[in-house]
Amino acid sequence: MVADSRQVYQRLDIATNKPSPEQRERVRYHMIDFVDPASNFNAAEYVDGARKAIADIQARGKQAIVEGGTMLYVDALSDGFSLTGIPPNPSLRAELETLDVAALRDRLLALDPDPGVELQNPVRMVRAIEILEAAGPPLRRLRTRTAPPWDPVRIGLTADLAVIDQRLDSRSRRQVERGLVEETQEALDAGVPESAYVLTGIGYAEALEHIRGKLTLEELPLAMAQSNRRYARRQLRWWRRDQRVRWFDVEPNPLPGILNYVRNAN
Repeated sequence: MVADSRQVYQRLDIATNKPSPEQRERVRYHMIDFVDPASNFNAAEYVDGARKAIADIQARGKQAIVEGGTMLYVDALSDGFSLTGIPPNPSLRAELETLDVAALRDRLLALDPDPGVELQNPVRMVRAIEILEAAGPPLRRLRTRTAPPWDPVRIGLTADLAVIDQRLDSRSRRQVERGLVEETQEALDAGVPESAYVLTGIGYAEALEHIRGKLTLEELPLAMAQSNRRYARRQLRWWRRDQRVRWFDVEPNPLPGILNYVRNAN
């Protein structure tokens, strides 16, 4: 099962790094390819769907494997929600800071009629909107964690930063060669707005800059690789704080060690 905030969206496959058709023929993937890219999808909806999928997998006598890198989704699924687990959204904050108190209040109450925050305090309202946009309402249920009925085994893959950077550089070039710009333009032509959440992701955001004439085709993969490197470091910092994660080097083949660890953990 995938824990990725953008692989849930239909049709946009290249920069979301969805499993290939061949991989999906061999293994059944859950929580992938089912949301209209013009709509919004939040962490609460993800957790609800993912927990149902896990229950279905277990009912069939199978072991669920959750993979992905959207930190909020993984933490919310594994441990329950935490307000501190929802990072700031600079672009949303910049937009909200242009609104007066009345407009902020209207926007907040449209998301959650009973948010439980002071409706005269713009700082509190901005943060509440930021959280609700990411996690979904109601806000009050996010103040306490509700852990799942199972205890996940947490596994992380790591490598030297030079290896990670080289892989990200290669992936960025391959995505452009596979038709990233064309896929992005097709989404726009189909009515997906430029502001759609899926198009704010790494790869699509840079492809939009190319379409707008702000990046050349030669500059595009370089800009993508730079964004990917920043995000990869943020992911590593996030997961390194969790002492429950057992880390394995990607080189050489980590699979035998991982399988042995999982067998012993169970």
